[in-house]
Amino acid sequence: MLKLDRWLRRRRVVVLAVWIVLVLAAAPLAAKQSEHLSGGGYAIPGSQSKELLRRLPGIAPGAQHAQLAGVLVPGAAATAGEMRSGLAQLDTATRAAPHVSLSPTVRAQTERQILAAGPHQRTVIVPFDLTVNEEGATNVAEDLRQKLDLNGSDNGPVALHLVGQSALWSGLQDLSKKDLSKAEATGFPIVALILVAVFGSLIAATLPLALGAVSVLITGAIIYLLSLTMEMSVFVTNMASMIGIGVAVDYSLFVLARYRQEIRAGATDEEARATALATSGVAVIFSGATVVTALVGLYIVHAAAIRSMALGAIVVVIVSVLAAATLLPTIISLLGARTHGRGRVFARLSALLDSLRNRALRRARDTPTPTDVKAAGRESSELGTGFWARWTALVTRRPALTAATASIAMLALATPALHLHTTDGALRQFPKGNETLRGFQAAAAITGEGAISPIEVVAPAGDLGRVKQLLSGDPEVRELQPAIVSRNGREVLIRAIPRHDGESPQGKAAIARLRASMPTDVLIGGVGAYLSDYHNEVIGSMWKVALFVMTVTFFVLMLLLRSIVLPLKAVVMNLLSVSAAYGVLTIVFGTVETLILPLVLAVVFGLSMDYEVFLLSRIRERYAATGDTRRAVVEGLSSSAATITSAALIMVCVFSVFALTGVPSIKELGLGCALAIAIDATIVRLVLVPTAMELFGKWNWWLPSGIARVLPNTSIEALGQHAVAAVKISERRPTFVAD
Repeated sequence: MLKLDRWLRRRRVVVLAVWIVLVLAAAPLAAKQSEHLSGGGYAIPGSQSKELLRRLPGIAPGAQHAQLAGVLVPGAAATAGEMRSGLAQLDTATRAAPHVSLSPTVRAQTERQILAAGPHQRTVIVPFDLTVNEEGATNVAEDLRQKLDLNGSDNGPVALHLVGQSALWSGLQDLSKKDLSKAEATGFPIVALILVAVFGSLIAATLPLALGAVSVLITGAIIYLLSLTMEMSVFVTNMASMIGIGVAVDYSLFVLARYRQEIRAGATDEEARATALATSGVAVIFSGATVVTALVGLYIVHAAAIRSMALGAIVVVIVSVLAAATLLPTIISLLGARTHGRGRVFARLSALLDSLRNRALRRARDTPTPTDVKAAGRESSELGTGFWARWTALVTRRPALTAATASIAMLALATPALHLHTTDGALRQFPKGNETLRGFQAAAAITGEGAISPIEVVAPAGDLGRVKQLLSGDPEVRELQPAIVSRNGREVLIRAIPRHDGESPQGKAAIARLRASMPTDVLIGGVGAYLSDYHNEVIGSMWKVALFVMTVTFFVLMLLLRSIVLPLKAVVMNLLSVSAAYGVLTIVFGTVETLILPLVLAVVFGLSMDYEVFLLSRIRERYAATGDTRRAVVEGLSSSAATITSAALIMVCVFSVFALTGVPSIKELGLGCALAIAIDATIVRLVLVPTAMELFGKWNWWLPSGIARVLPNTSIEALGQHAVAAVKISERRPTFVAD
């Protein structure tokens, strides 16, 4: 990091120019980042639904193609001419879009239907011909939505809609774009206000915010490039923005806060910047690598939707770390004193607050206090007179009782998660009155809810009679379409129209019943089937994801803290935070999207490492210097709590904004992460950490001798001291100039 600091100092203009070029190149690509995103990603390799899709082309040409249709919904006074005009719009749009067409036969039939209705026009469904499967059909539907301007007003005489599973996903993609814009427009000003309050300077507050915007922008461009070569979920932009704003601002905040702290302690600009990079900079890289590793754990789930969301978060964390380690020090070096000086308004406000605080303290000395508070005051006076000294003395007065109370409160929040139910799909994520939802409801009134998501069955030809009997006997099956026999006559494809859509609980229950009753060589697919396979894969992988992120957390903290006890406590406390978040999600939403469970787990375990590293590394250094656990906790909290609290507040606010503006899956992810981070930064960091350390005493630092000999003796604070010494030596080093 010292070499990096010297290298950046010599090439400040070049480094800044490179970042400016990256931003300028990324801007147009980031604007298109959602153009090739997919509503799919739920197909599970090796599952029945995936195998059925693989076999379909060999049974009947075109059988694997997706179903997509237009819907003409007439107003009260719509005429046949206006309906025909709407049909012409559908025809024009399909002619201009690839992989989709409106056959002359269907158009002629639709025109006859419109003319036959006369003055009493009714809703008409116009099926399209597609040459792509369900995963590729989302792009087709998105293209048609733009050409038909379905995001505009539909107050005309005839409303146009698209129906089909791909239409649902493309509609959800448009809704996610709008929600993302609202969230970013709301989130950045809130973060700006917090940063201004923390630093007391507009310039200092602008730096982390600018780095957050840069990180999200560059990540958006990378997402666009990745979506050209691989399947990326429609939710990846929301995921990357949500994580990116919080992480990029937090990482920059940690480095900038340490730099300003060193300046206030009397260090020169060069010493302060070197110390900030060698301490907080190292911690940022350490934390970023841990977050990335935790997110890599999501690759255990064999679902492209979850993996792509993990990839978006991984990319934005890497970009944020690079920005905090290179761009921020460069800007600090260029701006100099303007990054650590207070503005006049903030300086006067700070003086006023100090005056009020001193008056309050003088009054408090003359006010009688209860016995426990007096005792806590006596204990804190031995350790210092600051707020964190008094707080530590208060919570550690009866550490067992305090820890038990906090743990019981978290377990109470977690209890509802025992009754957590999950769901999947797009249909139920639309708000009432949404254009896409209205189109589905209009079509369902004619064809039934299950028409857009038929149950598909591939069976040996010899089992046709038995399969048809089992399908007809299921209460969820409304009708059977004629069987399609493969070219070789060995297999048949049967499509059954269910009474409810494939995303519904009834549709998924029917899949489970049919699979249990069908012969073993029969494959069942369709929307309901692949969502069921996806659900089983995610739920079945949860224990693997949990084991992976807990193991990573444990070993990283053991390496950093040289302790067995502290990492174990951190893992248990993180589990309590995540469980409490699951419980509150159950209370608020009742039913939660399946993908939220592993995402919240990995994100929270990864992000909590930021605060774990910054707090416990400080406590460890103070314990090494004093040998007193309580004093180490007080001094560690005093030096890091303000920064950690500010960083956590920023993260909670960012997640909360998404919880208020996003579609249900994004709302759930935002609320779950906001709750877990809030619990981690308050109950865990301020109550459980000091009380648990008080209870364990010297056992906090226990490390078997065999492991101690193998582990490197890491020390972030020692790096800071080395940084200052190295800068002083370099400043004394003579410079030789040639004649």
